[in-house]
Amino acid sequence: MSIPVKISFHGQDAQKQPNTSLKKPNWLRVKAPAGKIFEKTKQIVKEKSLNTVCEEAACPNIGECWNKKHATFIILGSVCTRACRFCNIKTGIPDKLDPHEPEKIARSVAELELKHVVITSVDRDDLEDGGANHFAQCILEIRKKCPNTSIEVLTPDFLRKGDAYKIIVDAKPDVFNHNIETVPSLYPKIRPGSRYFNSLNLLNNVKNLDKNIFTKSGMMVGLGETNDEIFQVMDDLRSAKVDFLTIGQYLQPTPNHARVERYVEPDEFNYYEKMAKVKGFHMVSATPLTRSSYHAEEDFIRLKSMNIDA
Repeated sequence: MSIPVKISFHGQDAQKQPNTSLKKPNWLRVKAPAGKIFEKTKQIVKEKSLNTVCEEAACPNIGECWNKKHATFIILGSVCTRACRFCNIKTGIPDKLDPHEPEKIARSVAELELKHVVITSVDRDDLEDGGANHFAQCILEIRKKCPNTSIEVLTPDFLRKGDAYKIIVDAKPDVFNHNIETVPSLYPKIRPGSRYFNSLNLLNNVKNLDKNIFTKSGMMVGLGETNDEIFQVMDDLRSAKVDFLTIGQYLQPTPNHARVERYVEPDEFNYYEKMAKVKGFHMVSATPLTRSSYHAEEDFIRLKSMNIDA
C-alpha cells in the first residue's frame, strides 16, 4: 500500500486538507461494547461510584479494554478546572475530594484482579498541590492491597504548583505519564491553560529525581499540525528522557470542541512509529485508535520481559 501524497518521507510538512464535514474512515469504526466481562467491569465501576476516563472521555476502546478487565480510573472528581478544546471532561466548579477514594480504588483493583492499573485525574488548579498527595495515597493503598500490581499514573501538569509532583515520585509508581497532547504552535488554540515547556520540564524532572521510574507521554494528530512539528516534539521528549510514546488520532467529542482537520492514514502512523523508535523511545504505540492507556498493561509487561531498565 503506497504512502499517501500528503506525507513526505523527507520531513516536509503534510498538506493541510480543508475541513468540509469529514466523514469518519472505516479504520476508526469500532464495535459497540458488549460481553459478560464488559458488563461485570461496568457493574464494579458503578457499584464503587468510580469515575473512569473510559466513560468520561468517551474512549472508542472501552469495549475492548473492559472486556479485558482494563480500566483507567479518574481521581479527584469528574469536573476539571481547565477547558481544553479537545477534551470531553466537564469543566466547572470541582467536586470536593473524597478521602476514601484511594481505598475504594485499591479495592476495585483487587476485585478486578488487575495486573496493571492506570490512575489519571482531572486538573485541579484549585488545590494547593494540584492533587499530588491524593495520587500518592492511591499508589500507597494499591501497594498495600495489590503488591504485585504495576501502577501507572497519568498526571496533570502541576502548572504553578512548585515541586508538588515530587510527592508522586516519592510514592514510586512504575510509570509516570504526562501527555504533551499536541505541538507547541497549537497550544494557544487547543490547550490554552497549559504550557508546552512546563510539560517537558515535568517529565524531565521526574526522570532526574528517580531514574527507576519509566516516563511516558502521548500526543494527538489530525488537529492541523505538520510532520516536522511532530518529529520536533519527539526530539523534545527524548531530550527530556521520556521512555514511552503514544500517538493517536484526535476525534472531535462534540460540535463545540476543536474540529478534526484531517484523518491520518494508518500508513502514516506506521511511519511515526518507525521514526519514534529510531529516535530512541523504548516503547511506541502509534495507531489511529491509540490512547494513553490503550494496551498499557501489555506494553509494560513486554518491556519488562525485554529486561529494559528505565
